[in-house]
Amino acid sequence: MKQITVIVDIAPATPYHPAVIALCAEQQAEIEARYPGAGEAPSGIDPQIDFLLARVGDEPVGCGGLKPLEPRVAEVTRMYVRPAHRGQGISRGLLDALEGLAGGRGVRTLRLETGDLQPESIGLYQSSGYRRIPAFGPYQGNALSLCFEKHLRD
Repeated sequence: MKQITVIVDIAPATPYHPAVIALCAEQQAEIEARYPGAGEAPSGIDPQIDFLLARVGDEPVGCGGLKPLEPRVAEVTRMYVRPAHRGQGISRGLLDALEGLAGGRGVRTLRLETGDLQPESIGLYQSSGYRRIPAFGPYQGNALSLCFEKHLRD
């Protein structure tokens, strides 16, 4: 079997970029399909989120966001890679780039939330050094939420 290397460009994008809006809508549709009847999905995109957009050639294939929570603490949010592009290391590349962005802004602790029916996300976060923590912020009291945290090195 021949191995193919995919060249991925990861660059900043605004929350209002059409590709970010489309990818976030796809992410929410996938979450609703995995957790039917689990409650209302968040509407809109928080303008405080700084997004990174992953592209293969001219095609947007994934995104991830960094949302400030408190001084030196931020949340990794809206992580999503289109199904046709999964398994190519794009999520890990996005997560690494978000960690770099956070570190450059003086963030020392990253938190995130994923669902208990998303083993691929859980595996990515745990293999990237994130550890389970009690639910934080809006995820408190949600039995389906799993929260993680990573302390970045200086």
